[in-house]
Amino acid sequence: MISVCGKEVKVQGRAIRIARPYGDRYRFLDDPEAVLDGLRKSGARIDLFTFVQRLPETSPKFAYPMEWDNFAVLPVSTFDHWWTKQIDNKTRNMVRRAEKKGVILREVPFNGALVRGIWEVYNESPVRQGNRNSHYGKDIETVYREEATHLDFSVFIGAFLGESLIGFVKLVHDETRTQAGLMNIVSMIRHRDKAPTNALIAQAVRSCVERGISYLVYSSFAYGRKQRDSLRDFKENNGFRRIDVPRYYVPLTSIGRVTLRLGLHHRFADHIPESVAAKLRKLRAAWYNRKLQSTTEVS
Repeated sequence: MISVCGKEVKVQGRAIRIARPYGDRYRFLDDPEAVLDGLRKSGARIDLFTFVQRLPETSPKFAYPMEWDNFAVLPVSTFDHWWTKQIDNKTRNMVRRAEKKGVILREVPFNGALVRGIWEVYNESPVRQGNRNSHYGKDIETVYREEATHLDFSVFIGAFLGESLIGFVKLVHDETRTQAGLMNIVSMIRHRDKAPTNALIAQAVRSCVERGISYLVYSSFAYGRKQRDSLRDFKENNGFRRIDVPRYYVPLTSIGRVTLRLGLHHRFADHIPESVAAKLRKLRAAWYNRKLQSTTEVS
């Protein structure tokens, strides 16, 4: 991590050094040239710098090399508009189910009690949605450190059953309060019948409305060539739609120029045909579930 022009920049890779704003997709650059100039003068070896454009501007603003990235976006105006116009009866019934089952939603301060609750949510199962749960097995100190990022721009929302946290959202807004992203949204699998994740989305909409935030973002809508899955369906059912935005890639060295030309800045998995990747994902899910003897979560 290095600091340039008051911006934190994260650098990753060994053979190819790729940098991006710390909190990429949550933090944005209005003056990228100043940051690029600072990186060139920093003395750090950086081959390629990448950043994504802020909503709602979807046409390229800068003359750097670019590719199209995408967000899963819910335009926010009022809660009533979301409730009556942007979701269907099935989703409304899921939110009502959470209330009937006794799930309480509220914004919560970041403190030790919240971190312990998050730690318990993370450590419920080693597998989630057919993937290895990367948070499983972390100690409380690690969870605290990881959740303490971007605190000045974060809103934490808890889903409670009695006094127990059964799900949470970490909502991170940008500097202008134009858009807010769901950096974390996780619920306990054993309480899936109570629809806590749907309720958390509803509260996230309320929290955005209260702060005048115009766009709620749920990560990406599409991931490479990956076909439709349950998570994408969940996003659509809750009113999220795909919006394409420019992602810029600026080479700072000859290695960076070759990297960009050959497409080496993409993951190896992105080059695998989707027909093959889909079969590999199914095999991976079956292996995790068999070896770790856990059930997967489907939103």
